[in-house]
Amino acid sequence: MTPSDETRYRNVGRSLSLLGRYGQQYAKFEQILAIDPAHPNALLCRGYASEKLGRYEEAISTFERVISLRPRLSLAWQGRGIALGRSGHYEEALTSFNQALKFESEDYRSWQNHGKTLINLYRYRDAIASFDRVIELKPENYKAWYNRAIALASLNDNQTALTSLNIALKIKPTSDYLWNYRGQVLGKLHQVSEAIVSFENAIRINARSASAWYGKACCYAIEQNVESAIGCLEQAIALSPSVYRNLASTDIIFSFLHTDERFQALIHSPAVTSAS
Repeated sequence: MTPSDETRYRNVGRSLSLLGRYGQQYAKFEQILAIDPAHPNALLCRGYASEKLGRYEEAISTFERVISLRPRLSLAWQGRGIALGRSGHYEEALTSFNQALKFESEDYRSWQNHGKTLINLYRYRDAIASFDRVIELKPENYKAWYNRAIALASLNDNQTALTSLNIALKIKPTSDYLWNYRGQVLGKLHQVSEAIVSFENAIRINARSASAWYGKACCYAIEQNVESAIGCLEQAIALSPSVYRNLASTDIIFSFLHTDERFQALIHSPAVTSAS
């Protein structure tokens, strides 16, 4: 596999990702494969389309077919790893990403997926090393700083996680999930007022972020601010009833509200209508 071949395959994959019409593209590649079943380009793209459509077993077998034809093609190993990870086979996914990196050691995407898989395997320190490698290759990759923060917070190194999140937000200040996670980390650091500001920023960007509304409710609960806690909790439950009604009913942080009629109504109401 020459560098020009690798670039060509990557460009095709990127074009498919940008199009986003995976069902249409899948049909297109099926037509090509009906004529030439061993067309590596079409197989590779069909594999990625299958993965995006949630057909993980099909994607895995397709990538394995590509690998049998082009064993040194890192994109095929990476695609196989992504599909394996999506289907919960993390050890096998890690093996695939290791193979991808063996053939293209400076592919920051493979390092990113490598790190995310290590998080799923609870190997947080190894994951941090992978994200550090991404950052060496792509310092402005905010997702690497974010994933690094997740691994650090999982080790209870919340202050360093906060530093990573602050860098990520300098790169991508319009990301609601970065602000949301920053709020969660600040909550762990008992910096409640700052956490509320972060959750508010997340909500300002994405008013339908149920997680941010819930995080903000938790902060107000810590402050014993009943009205604000119930108001935010109402929004979270309205946006994602099955998740946040159950979570709030068992979350010890809301125990002081258990005798409040409004809280009980939220927990036991069959439906809540969110504000527009």
